[in-house]
Amino acid sequence: MADVLALIDANNFYAACEQAFDPALIGRPVVVLSNNDGCVVSRSSEARQLGIGMGKPYFQIAAQLAQHGVVVRSSNYALYGDMSQRLMSSLEPFVAELEVYSIDEAFARLPRPRHGDLSAWAGELRSRIRHNLGLPIAIGLASSKVLAKLANRIAKGDRRHAGVFDLGREANPDPWLELTPVEEIWGVGRQLGRWCRLRGIANARQLRDMASGELRAKAGVVGLRLQLELQGVSCLPLEHGPSAKRETCVSRSFSRPITDAGELRQAMATYVVRAAEKLRRQQQCSGRLTVFARTSPFSPGFYSQAAGTTLPVASNDTAVLLQAALPLVTRIYRPHKRFAKAGVLLQDLQSQEQLQHHLLAPLPEAEQQRRAALMQRIDGLNRRYGQGTVQWAACGLTPGWMMRREQLSRASTTRLADLPTAWAR
Repeated sequence: MADVLALIDANNFYAACEQAFDPALIGRPVVVLSNNDGCVVSRSSEARQLGIGMGKPYFQIAAQLAQHGVVVRSSNYALYGDMSQRLMSSLEPFVAELEVYSIDEAFARLPRPRHGDLSAWAGELRSRIRHNLGLPIAIGLASSKVLAKLANRIAKGDRRHAGVFDLGREANPDPWLELTPVEEIWGVGRQLGRWCRLRGIANARQLRDMASGELRAKAGVVGLRLQLELQGVSCLPLEHGPSAKRETCVSRSFSRPITDAGELRQAMATYVVRAAEKLRRQQQCSGRLTVFARTSPFSPGFYSQAAGTTLPVASNDTAVLLQAALPLVTRIYRPHKRFAKAGVLLQDLQSQEQLQHHLLAPLPEAEQQRRAALMQRIDGLNRRYGQGTVQWAACGLTPGWMMRREQLSRASTTRLADLPTAWAR
């Protein structure tokens, strides 16, 4: 039997993580908010049933949430990131190949048994993940990535399938394709969706069967691959590792407007430190650095400015990046401007294994190794004992502009002090 592709997706991932570590939330409506407790970014199934919309600003619906007894949580990225790693590690023994697609989604390849039925495999996987991690997952099975994505959507949307749908076992998949709007097909963007609608292509079945020449004229080879995927021909291989990043950006909105130059420098230093940690994790160095800041676009006198510099030798050393970034803050700062957001963009990325040196900026190998060892030790301490265990003085001690997370739950899997406590009698 031919191999089958599966899309495995954790349902309502952020909200499910909150429920997994607080049993009192199971069965109750839960929503998770974005940075600074701004908008709804995740909803439990109970919250969905109440009609709470994704992306709704919290201040607009706070009264409605309180009225319905909805539990509100701030985004706990440390918890979600660790749970994602645990989820992907738990999936690996069950499949032949695995591609981590996002924080809560993975494509997998596995052989289809001779009898063709994978329901026992899917049931065991769902049971194991629920028992070990407390997370509900949905599994879509098909012969291609696009069809697996579509099958996963059916598995989550139709309770009759109990979280699993195998499109490859359907004698006639056309009814399911006809129920899928063209805009909901994985890989169809806004422009292509509108183009299809104008030509009477309203669902996945019609896109699969339309004239290939017309689709190629609009979307090129990408459109033809999409059509072949809908026909059950696998054209998109599994990617076993993330491609090298071309840019790394860290930016945040402030919990309150910043008008002081010192506070803006602290914020920028904090973002540079975070960006440098990302670079080292990616095993890359940056050759160019840009800082930017802006006021709120909804306030009068909108102001936005950026300033950049090129490094003589690409680096991921926090001290080097701070030394390059902090003087740039003076160039973008303006008195009496109420800054609402700032960030740093690292460009011209290259592998740290193939670092291009500069004749006029010598960097002895011994010094380079010493600095790399220092950065490695700092990263190790912060991973082991929690973010900010070793902090740079330029970031400040207790800044008042830090991201607002008033409903933050405990980092139950990454911070020793937050481990759940069980009392036995």
